[in-house]
Amino acid sequence: MINTRQNYLNAKRFSAELALEHIVPHNVSFYLIPPVVDLTIEEFEKLALERLKMLRLLEQVTAKNPKVSPEAWREAALAEVHHEGLRTYAKLCRGNITDDVSKAARRRDYLSHFILRFAYCRSEELRRWFVAREMELFRLKFGALTMRDVKEFLEVYELDYQPLSDEEKAAISEHLCASTANQTRLKIETSDFYAVHFTQVLNLVRDRKCFLKGGIAYIPPEHFLHVIGSKHQQIIEDGLKAHLRMLPTLEIDERFSMLLKSIHTSYTGKNYTVAKTGCVPIESLDQLSKKSFPLCMRHVHDTLRATHHLKHVGRMQYTLFLKAIGVTMEDALRFWREELTRGKVPIEKFEKEYAYSIRHNYGKEGSRINYSPFSCLKVITTPIGPAETHGCPLKNMDASSLKMKLTGFGLSAIDADDVAGYAAKGHYQIACGKYFEVLHETKLEEGINHPNQYFELSQLTMAGKPTTDRSRQSTQQQRQSYSQHATQDGNVTILGDSSTLNNVDDDQELWEIMESKDKEVDGTVGEETQTKLATQTKQTSQSKSSLQKITAQEWEEEDFDLLGLDE
Repeated sequence: MINTRQNYLNAKRFSAELALEHIVPHNVSFYLIPPVVDLTIEEFEKLALERLKMLRLLEQVTAKNPKVSPEAWREAALAEVHHEGLRTYAKLCRGNITDDVSKAARRRDYLSHFILRFAYCRSEELRRWFVAREMELFRLKFGALTMRDVKEFLEVYELDYQPLSDEEKAAISEHLCASTANQTRLKIETSDFYAVHFTQVLNLVRDRKCFLKGGIAYIPPEHFLHVIGSKHQQIIEDGLKAHLRMLPTLEIDERFSMLLKSIHTSYTGKNYTVAKTGCVPIESLDQLSKKSFPLCMRHVHDTLRATHHLKHVGRMQYTLFLKAIGVTMEDALRFWREELTRGKVPIEKFEKEYAYSIRHNYGKEGSRINYSPFSCLKVITTPIGPAETHGCPLKNMDASSLKMKLTGFGLSAIDADDVAGYAAKGHYQIACGKYFEVLHETKLEEGINHPNQYFELSQLTMAGKPTTDRSRQSTQQQRQSYSQHATQDGNVTILGDSSTLNNVDDDQELWEIMESKDKEVDGTVGEETQTKLATQTKQTSQSKSSLQKITAQEWEEEDFDLLGLDE
């Protein structure tokens, strides 16, 4: 393994940027040495969210293509990377090219990896997710390397692996042909094979995908990824443990503490704070809800129509969604006035209290923050209590109730089983995408990440317009600055999800008013209404797979001591 201590000492002789270039000499990196650079909070946040978007993209590709070949998976992943405009990672997935653009991409890749280590080191569940996604990214980058690039990688990181010589390969050529499926003899003769101890590739030995002799496994270049990947995984796991020890020191700064805690639930997609679809009349909401509302918003809408009551989180979730699809504040006030006064809310009470919260959501009261609508992650992760109808039905409903609701919405039993099957595995956004495809009888080319994205894609589909070109254009035009700028008149632009990204606290005055109203209304809601509102929380069994541990170099804690690097 590369001499990390010597590299660390060499790097300290240069400026911060030159040191970073010195320790990242290849497009595929082992992330051995923590970088020493100055970053603003904005740069720190932007790098973290760019990588988070990439990792989430890989998670969705893997979930959608669980049993495809490595080549098909790689092709699907690259198509999504290009579609989302992730140029940094697209550049790193083209082999080891050394130019100014590649060096800039390496810098962003290296810094963002160490930033996310701090965000994902705090729990076993987060560490497991991060390691799995980073291994997918490593697999994507390493798979683009040529034989020459692989040799350069081995030299850079001083890994003691040498391809077989022509004489060695000729001596066992028949066995190599017999053990390598779907490869021509010419391909085998021109490819590099590596000899490793069989314990490093137990999965290949088990599946009989390599030639084994005398405890040595002879593996082709496409399977050499397993050997290097196991070392890469161990480095990341050890690095997360080291970052966990440093976390208390870093979290002394409240800015970092709030940012790191909110990264995992941050929304990384298009901005839907301000409606882009024009004015939507409230008279059309019933019709729109049947096809253009995602399941979470349709469930809230139907519950409101049936009971004329929603608790405060449900009202906020639905109001922000309506605002973003194009319902004006005046129409929103009229809509909520008509619905709530049909229930237990007197008109005087609505005008005095409830109307304030609606104007507040539109940025016209209180702190005048024009709140972003809930993203899928916000909807999924927001806690739900008794008699509450917000959140994601795909997560919160048990399988039988979910299937019953889906069939009631017109899905066939087979389609309902497919949607519920994805939901049972924890793939709620993929299940939502399947729900979209069934209702619209079309193939969805992108994943669902936001309820307002669902609405927008639905409107485009029903209008007969292509969704892919529109989405790609929106991605290019709307670069996320991940900051919010408030003005006195309430005309605010918030890029990203202000409720999760920057950990913006909702106005305390609003929450106190809404909660006090709920307590009064709850006392008058009958048992029959509560039964309609009650939802059952589904316990999804999470499969726990232990990551393979291999022997690797133990890191000294001082190697990761960022506070001492400037000495």
